[in-house]
Amino acid sequence: MTLNYIWIAFFILAFIFALFKLIFLGDTEVFSQIVTSTFDMSKTAFDISIGLTGTLALWMGLMKVGEEAGMVKILAKVVDPFFRRIFPGIPHNHPAMGPIMMNFSANMLGLDNAATPLGLKAMEEMQTLNPEKKTATDAQIMFLVLNTSGLTLIPITVLMYRAQMGAEQPSDVFIPILLATLCSTIGGLTIVSIYQKIKLWDKVIIAYLGGLLALIAFTIWGFQQLTPEETSLVSSLVSNIILFTIIVSFVGLSLFKKVNAYEVFVEGAKDGFNIAVNIIPFLVAMLVAIGVFRASGALDMISSGIAFLFTSIGVNSDFVDALPTAFMKPLSGSGARGMMIEAMQNFGADSFVGKLVSTLQGSTDTTLYIIAVYFGSVKIRNTRYAITSGLAADFIGIVAAILICYLFFG
Repeated sequence: MTLNYIWIAFFILAFIFALFKLIFLGDTEVFSQIVTSTFDMSKTAFDISIGLTGTLALWMGLMKVGEEAGMVKILAKVVDPFFRRIFPGIPHNHPAMGPIMMNFSANMLGLDNAATPLGLKAMEEMQTLNPEKKTATDAQIMFLVLNTSGLTLIPITVLMYRAQMGAEQPSDVFIPILLATLCSTIGGLTIVSIYQKIKLWDKVIIAYLGGLLALIAFTIWGFQQLTPEETSLVSSLVSNIILFTIIVSFVGLSLFKKVNAYEVFVEGAKDGFNIAVNIIPFLVAMLVAIGVFRASGALDMISSGIAFLFTSIGVNSDFVDALPTAFMKPLSGSGARGMMIEAMQNFGADSFVGKLVSTLQGSTDTTLYIIAVYFGSVKIRNTRYAITSGLAADFIGIVAAILICYLFFG
């Protein structure tokens, strides 16, 4: 229902603002611009969806190969010692641990279609340990917040949209996204651990978190030594090397595991085609609503007000035009995606705003949607501090994304 109200609000506010401009400012073109925008944005949504077909088919096929070759299971084994410590309420050999680790592994690989069923299974298994069936347990809250923090090693969707919107180097946001989502995940983990009194100074936890923090610190330090031009070049080069190494590792592992990679790829690619077709109505709905909102002048007015606020206190306001994506992200994945695409179309995929909205899109997940679906699946009504912690992790990820983009692209 939240997305429904947001969608309706775009049209109503656009109409009210357009009337204001017509009556008080004498703008006789505003309604013509709005109607033109509805046709233009619906065509844009269709073109983007169809243009994504090939890229979606490619990556869905590759991800299917990695999944069948056992890459998800390998990742699950790597994180097992860490997970056993942050989920102390779940017995070591309990059936919940399997889908929990598989869910996070699938999320890290960008396998959303595989991750959601695994997540629902994990919630179902954790519910068997819940003495108060309508109230979320500590383990369920930790699971949800780590999910909403959106840790992803391969932000496939964002890179695909950047390529479709004409970015010269679609992967130049790969490292900024990775750093921002690491900040969000570590922030969410820390907040929930404080609530649950989990000892973060445990040597295994310190080893895992220390490794992540060291990676973030080393990366930021390294890029601070470079000029803006060198930063862009090195970021793109390293990102492309990492991505192609992952592709080769998937294919190589399939050879080792004797998986028919070609047939598996083709099956996965078919799913990519179906997804491209299925997202057409959702993109049309969101892009038309956002286009109408911008054409009325309402979005520009809000952005100008926020920009004035930051400028008046001496803060660079280049990031303000990307804030609608940040505000939408906790509420709706499709809404935030629409905001991201609209911003890239309006400002350019290679502009600072275009790169920032891409980083914001990949830095966190859709908190309120995930909480509603996962808790709703086991009929939990009392979410305790799950929403507060999830939104706090989102805020950390958004702030980190803005600061990191200034470092890389500012």
